[in-house]
Amino acid sequence: MKTFLPAIICASFLATAGHAANLTIATEPLGELLKADIARFEQQTGNHVTIVAMPSSSSEQFSQYRLWLAAENSDIDVYETDVTWPAQLGDKFIDLTDATKDVTAQFLPATLEAQRVGGRLVALPFYADAPALFYRKDLLEKYKKDVPKTWSELEATAAEIQEKERAAGHADFWGYVFQAKAFEGLTCNALEWFKSSGGGQIVEPDGTVSVNNPQAAAALDMAAGWVGKIAPQGVLTYEEDDTRGIWERGNALFMRNWAYAYPLGNSGDSAVKGAFDIAPIPAGPGGTSVATIGGYSLAVSKFSKNREAAIALVKFLNSPESQKHRALQAGFMPTLTALYDDPELVKAQPSMPAWKGLFAHADARPSAPTKAKYNEVSARVWGAVHNTLSGEGTAAENLELLEQDLTELKGQAW
Repeated sequence: MKTFLPAIICASFLATAGHAANLTIATEPLGELLKADIARFEQQTGNHVTIVAMPSSSSEQFSQYRLWLAAENSDIDVYETDVTWPAQLGDKFIDLTDATKDVTAQFLPATLEAQRVGGRLVALPFYADAPALFYRKDLLEKYKKDVPKTWSELEATAAEIQEKERAAGHADFWGYVFQAKAFEGLTCNALEWFKSSGGGQIVEPDGTVSVNNPQAAAALDMAAGWVGKIAPQGVLTYEEDDTRGIWERGNALFMRNWAYAYPLGNSGDSAVKGAFDIAPIPAGPGGTSVATIGGYSLAVSKFSKNREAAIALVKFLNSPESQKHRALQAGFMPTLTALYDDPELVKAQPSMPAWKGLFAHADARPSAPTKAKYNEVSARVWGAVHNTLSGEGTAAENLELLEQDLTELKGQAW
C-alpha cells in the first residue's frame, strides 16, 4: 500500500486554479466502471479525482483504512466502506445528515439505517446487497411443491426431493446449501435463523446481549440438524462461492446466497440457467423473514481538506444516473428505491422487482451497538455457531457461553 502514498501526498499540493479541488477516493477495484462516473463528475464540477484501488480482501482494506484514519490522514477524502464498517470507523467520518437531507428519502430504508451510528449518518449507501432463497422452480413444479415460506417447510421439501432425485440416479443431489464456514458469512446466516424465529438479533440496538434465549437455541439446533442430512457435511467449510459451485452444477434444490449469484447462475454453462428463481429467506415459528443487509457505502473523512467537494462527489456517485449506469453495466444493486422499477433496468435484469421486495425484509448485523468491537463480536458468534453445527456442544450450551463472552467483551459499555 505504500507505493501510492507519495503520489497522493504530492497531488495534495497541486491544487488546480480557481475553486476546483483535488480529491482522492479509496475504493475496492471497480476499474473502468467507476472511472466513467468520475469523469462525468470532473467535467461537470472542474474538480479532479484520484482513485486509490484497494486490495480485494475486505480485511486488508479495513486494516488500511483504520491505519489511515488513526493517523488523521488528510490525503484520502472519500472512503468506500463495507456496511458494517461505519459503526467501527464512524467517529472518523463526518455526519452527512444535513448535507444529504435533500436525497435520503430516495434510498431503500434498510440500506440507510445500516449507516446510522448514534443518530449520525456516517455514510451514504453506494450499492446494496441482500441474500435470498434461490430455488429450483423446475423441480418444485416436477414434484408439485410450493416455495417454502418457513424453515420447517424448507426442511421437509428439501428432504423429500433430495430422496427422490437420488432415487432417480442423481447421487450428488442435496436439498439445501448455505455458508457454514467459521467466518463473517456464518454470522449473517445465524442472524437470519435467530431473528426470523423470534430469537432477537444477538445484540439489540440498546446494547443488550440477547443471544441466549430458547428461540435462538431452537433455531440453531434446527440448522445443526441439516448438516449431513439435507446439506452436505462439507457445508461446514463453505463460503458463498462454494455453495454457488454446487448450485450451478445442478446439485442443490435450495441455496441461500447474495444477489451476485443470480446473474452468474443464468450465465455461461450453468446447469440451472433459466431453471431457478428467488424468494425471501424463510421464517421461523412465530417470526418473519429476515435478510442480512450487505453492500458498500461512501463516507467522507473528518480529516479531508475538501469536505464540500467530497460530499458533492459522494452525492454524485449515488445519483440516479450513476447508480443506473453501474446496475446496467455490472449488475450492482441500486440503493435508490425508484430504480428497481426503472423500465430499462427491469428489461436488462428482470429480477429487479423481486430484489426490491427482498430488501423490505433486510436487517443489519449488530455493528451499530457494538461499534469498534463488532469484529470481535462477530468472531465469537460464528465460533459458537460453528461449534454447534459441528456437533461440539448443544445450541443451549454454546449460546450460554457466547452470552458470557459477549457480556465480558461489552464491559461497562460497547
